Amino acid sequence: MLENTIDKLSLVIDDILIAEHEQDIAQIMLGANETLVAEQFALLIEALPQDKRLSVWATFSEDIQKDAFVDMGQGTRTSLIQALSDDECFELLAQLDVDDVIEIAEEIPSRLLKYAIKNLDDSQRKLYQQAQQYTVDEVGHWLDYNYVRISEKLKITSAQLLLQKGLSPYTEDFYAVNKEGILTGTVDINSLIQSDGENTLKTLFAPETIRLSANEELTSAAEAVILSGKMSLPVVDENERFLGRFTVETAYQVKQETQTEQINSAAGLTTDEDLFSSVRTSAKNRGIWLGINLLTAFLASWFIGFFEATLQQVVALAVLMPVVASMGGVSGSQTLTVIVRGMALGQITEQNRKVLLRKELKVGGLNGIIWSVVIGTITYFWFNNAELSLVIALAILLNLLTASASGVVIPAILDKLNIDPALSGSVILTTVTDIVGFVVFLGLGSLLLL
Repeated sequence: MLENTIDKLSLVIDDILIAEHEQDIAQIMLGANETLVAEQFALLIEALPQDKRLSVWATFSEDIQKDAFVDMGQGTRTSLIQALSDDECFELLAQLDVDDVIEIAEEIPSRLLKYAIKNLDDSQRKLYQQAQQYTVDEVGHWLDYNYVRISEKLKITSAQLLLQKGLSPYTEDFYAVNKEGILTGTVDINSLIQSDGENTLKTLFAPETIRLSANEELTSAAEAVILSGKMSLPVVDENERFLGRFTVETAYQVKQETQTEQINSAAGLTTDEDLFSSVRTSAKNRGIWLGINLLTAFLASWFIGFFEATLQQVVALAVLMPVVASMGGVSGSQTLTVIVRGMALGQITEQNRKVLLRKELKVGGLNGIIWSVVIGTITYFWFNNAELSLVIALAILLNLLTASASGVVIPAILDKLNIDPALSGSVILTTVTDIVGFVVFLGLGSLLLL
């Protein structure tokens, strides 16, 4: 089913790219409206070159434009704003509700944000101001306000009447508060439906009300909702006043966005770059990390320079150096990936990090022994030199041990320095394994071969 949906999007993209006239694009989009699901219209815009985007955008209905505008990536949204007139932007922003405005507030020009806030009604504007009391990394900033909040003194029969008005998605509980707005309990809707009597809602309160603090870190809150098995969890402030709810839909969105950011960060990319970002933007985003990598490469080369005389006399060392660097880099990256993923999921603590270090050292040692024997044997038959075989075998073993230790220690150090390990861990780790590998390999070569 998923593959079929993706194939339909690909076909629409191909048809648009070969279309020569706007009338052709309009005709293609008539069919696309029947085949594409709502979430794919933002993906469609992102997949098109700049010269095609406006033509396709003009075929969208107002509802699709609103949803696509909120769903698309920051880079695509910025390029669209630049292409549209202010009047067209204002017309689009006037359709947004408070959830939409909160979603894009950090990513649109201030003049457009002011206009979007101005067009909210009084109640939604208050909710927007409430969200701004918390940072984008706190769950209080990302609440859902489509919930049912009722007085704890309400009778069961009165609460049952509310069910006739219909319920918004992800609603399985009513949230009961006292006159100060403090959350006092939750009422399961199934229990409410099956109850019969004039008792107050307190008799139906869940034995334990799981709640989130508005100041809780966003990714931790998302994981809590997912693990709770609930469709949503209530969120309270420091005084236990009920503010809103955090839904499982938003939780999975946060988890997916976090994973995407980690992938982009590992490649030195930023979230404001889309498929068809300008050459200047893409080159700038990636060039910075190429420059950082160049500095670390020169650092490794500087250490190699200490052994220039050795390399001149034993050419085989220069031939085999890439083997040492490659093995250390791959081993360290494997460990780093496992550790960073564990940190992102909250699985790594100060207590189990030492255990992980010992385990990874054992893995590195075992692989080091196996591959040092394999590489040493190949080297012996290649160069017919037992000393050279011993040198590279020891270098491989020590470098794999260093790589394993670095893969655990480097993310911990970066995390304490408030630097994203996914962003810079691989660059630092590669530098460490290159330097250690080269120094050990060439140092042993100097001692045993000269």
